[in-house]
Amino acid sequence: MRYNTQKEKLILPEYGRNIQNMVDHCMGIENREERTKCAYTIIDIMGNMFPHLRDVNNFKHILWDHLAIMSDFQLEIDYPYEVISKEDLYSAPEKIEYSRPTMKYRHYGKILERMIRIAADMEEGDKRKYLVKLLLIQMKKSHTQWNKEVDDTKIFHDLQELSGGKIKVNEEQFTIPEVKVTPTRGRLKNIRYQRRRR
Repeated sequence: MRYNTQKEKLILPEYGRNIQNMVDHCMGIENREERTKCAYTIIDIMGNMFPHLRDVNNFKHILWDHLAIMSDFQLEIDYPYEVISKEDLYSAPEKIEYSRPTMKYRHYGKILERMIRIAADMEEGDKRKYLVKLLLIQMKKSHTQWNKEVDDTKIFHDLQELSGGKIKVNEEQFTIPEVKVTPTRGRLKNIRYQRRRR
């Protein structure tokens, strides 16, 4: 008696050894027409094994790809679809280029920096003043998330720098209200743990 561990390793184990034996038998058929008929029969059996996947797009195409893989791309038949090639199967995927936006200050984020540029290009007026106030409050919130000590003078300076010198605000013109920062999940866990211990 031979154990499965002693037998040849299956290429696609989800189909089992019987399907692999059928594929091997199909490859041994000399007549091309008979071999093609045998392949269609194997595809029908493979499809019956996973009836819940029949609604998946290109289900039949996937089965034919699997048949080609199980035959190690040696099965010479008239495929109804263009099956995957051995090179495509084993080649490494192309490198994905990630967008890495340039930010002057990462703690403010790219969206806030973009909004500052929009405010800088706006005409003088109440809308611009109101937007600048909102931006200063958000800048203070973002700054507080990353830094323990918050200096309003630094935030005014950052706003002027990020706006290309177009927005100049100081402490005499506007006082940024104190902001309450929501603790991060890690800090919340520590707070809960400390409360339990008391």
